Amino acid sequence: MGPLITPAELAALPEARRPVVLDVRWRLAGPPAAESYREGHVPGAVFVDLDTALAAPPGDGGRHPLPDPADLQRELREAGVSAGRPVIVYDDADGSVAARAWWLLRWAGHTDVAVLDGGYAAWLAEGRETATDAPAPEPGDFEVRPGGMPVLTADEAAARARAGVLFDARAHTRYTGETEPVDPRAGHIPGAISAPSAEHVGEDGRWRTPADLAARFADLGLTAGTPVGAYCGSGVTASSVVLALEVAGHPEPAALYTGSWSHWSRDPERPAATGPERG
Repeated sequence: MGPLITPAELAALPEARRPVVLDVRWRLAGPPAAESYREGHVPGAVFVDLDTALAAPPGDGGRHPLPDPADLQRELREAGVSAGRPVIVYDDADGSVAARAWWLLRWAGHTDVAVLDGGYAAWLAEGRETATDAPAPEPGDFEVRPGGMPVLTADEAAARARAGVLFDARAHTRYTGETEPVDPRAGHIPGAISAPSAEHVGEDGRWRTPADLAARFADLGLTAGTPVGAYCGSGVTASSVVLALEVAGHPEPAALYTGSWSHWSRDPERPAATGPERG
C-alpha cells in the first residue's frame, strides 16, 4: 500500500485486508472534532485525538511534542492497531493532521499506513456510507519502536537550513513574521524556505499528483541527494511535507523537526529571521 489511498480503493479492500481506520480530525479553534466524529464518520473508524493520543502535553518541547512511546503504544492498541493490519488515517481539512498520524505510525515502526486522499470530504463527495456509532475494536498488539522516521533537534534543524534544505510548512505570513497567532515570537529559522502545507492539495482537498509535487519541490530548490528537513508551528503540518515528498518520489524521507517553531521560539537565544526571502 502506498502513502495515499482513494475512497474507492478503501471501500474495495477485501475482508482479508480489512484495515484499521483512524479518524484524526482536529481543529486549532473548535468546534471539537470529537463532536464531528459523533455526527458522522467512515464506518468502523475509531476517533483518535491529536492532543491526547498523538502528542505529549505541551511544554518545553513545544505544543505537540512526540508522545511517550509507552503512552502511544497504549493508545494505538486501544484503537485496534496491530503490526499485521494496514492502517488508514483521515482528517477533514488539508490532510496535514492525517499526515501527522501517518508520520507518527511510521516513526513508531508501522510500515503499512496510508492517508485517505481527500479525507472525509472526499468520502462524502462520493456518496459513500457513513456511521454514527463508536466501534469498540478488539485491542491490537502493535509494539511501538521509535526511530522509523528521521527527526531533527533544534541545532540539527539550523544546520539543515545552512547545509541542505529546510522547509517551513506554515502559512507564508507566519514565515515572514507578519503575524504570529500562537507562538512566543514571529519569524522563521534562518535559511528555511517557505513551503506552505496548504499547497500540497488541490481545491478539492485531494493531494496533488506526484509530478506536480515533484515540480513544486524542484521549484523551491530541492535537488536529488540534498539533505532535506521540515518544520511548522508544532510539528503537525510539517508532517505533510514529509508525506508530499514521499508521494513525489523523493528517494529519502525528509527529517522532521518535531518541536518546530513552538520549540524554537521559546528560546530567546535562537535567532528569528523575518521577511519574504530565505534568510
